[in-house]
Amino acid sequence: MTSFAPSQASGKNHPSPESCDLNPPFLLRPAGVQTLLASAGLRAWGNNPMLDAARETILTTAEGVRLLGYMSRQPRSHSKGLVILLHGWEGSSASTYIRTTGRFLFRCGFDVFRLNLRDHGPSHHLNTGIFYAVLLEEVFDAVRQISTADKGRPVFLAGFSLGGNFALRIARQCTTRPISGLRQVVAISPVLDPDKATDRIDNSRLILRYFLKKWRRSLAIKQCLYPQHYEFASLMEVDNIREMTERLLVRYSNFDSARAYFKAYTLVNQDLQGVTIPTTIITARDDPIIPVEDFYNLHIGDTTRLIVQPYGGHNGFLEGWRLNGWYEKVMVAAFEKA
Repeated sequence: MTSFAPSQASGKNHPSPESCDLNPPFLLRPAGVQTLLASAGLRAWGNNPMLDAARETILTTAEGVRLLGYMSRQPRSHSKGLVILLHGWEGSSASTYIRTTGRFLFRCGFDVFRLNLRDHGPSHHLNTGIFYAVLLEEVFDAVRQISTADKGRPVFLAGFSLGGNFALRIARQCTTRPISGLRQVVAISPVLDPDKATDRIDNSRLILRYFLKKWRRSLAIKQCLYPQHYEFASLMEVDNIREMTERLLVRYSNFDSARAYFKAYTLVNQDLQGVTIPTTIITARDDPIIPVEDFYNLHIGDTTRLIVQPYGGHNGFLEGWRLNGWYEKVMVAAFEKA
């Protein structure tokens, strides 16, 4: 594991090596295997008391946006706190990595809230407008509502991939707009530069096929629900994410290009330097979607810890044949110290 801490002399960040905690079996090390298994349904087999305790919740933000989530409370009156989980793009509250992480946290004594981003999971019907990654305010407001409702009890936020990007932007926004009760933020494989990430997806046949299938399905659902607003036929014939994004933006947004859109939620260089809430960022050198170089160039403050593992792929970090996520233990250790 490589951890980065701020250099007092230069005001920038330089690597400070630590011992490597994640050492998966040889056959489990390839980035493609880690990335594939991160979302494999077999990881979620077995009893899940978090799902048994889940109660559907619809949050209405100050702007009138409705977001779907699921609250799982501990059976006892006191828990270690509440963890809010944010999935990645075209994932949902039912994604394997969300269910398995939630199950681990729930068994460790935490309440868990799994929040769906707009148009993710079974939530397309809740809003006429379509999802854009720049829509930070509605997610920030939902997290604020969830945290405030817990009335001072400790709250923690953890996001994966694009959800990790949202989590980091929320952490940054808390510098000027604190969220009551929010103690820690964790980002797993967060997207820092979506422009670069899109190129990587488009250049990987298997990953591209995965996202195209899911995005096309999501757009088809939205069009079916709101045919008077949307006609996505010209997008469905496109065979890469960048061109689909370009066509969608030109017709249905104020952005004139995908590059301008991606820049609006990019987090690079000094973008996270002002974060004051304790934050942990976990990524892998072999992530096939997120370039590790972007993390090396981050400028972070002394409340932010950056962990770079040699293995893990994207959202994987599976440490053994039981396919448990190594990051789950990191989360619990951070939350219990808060």
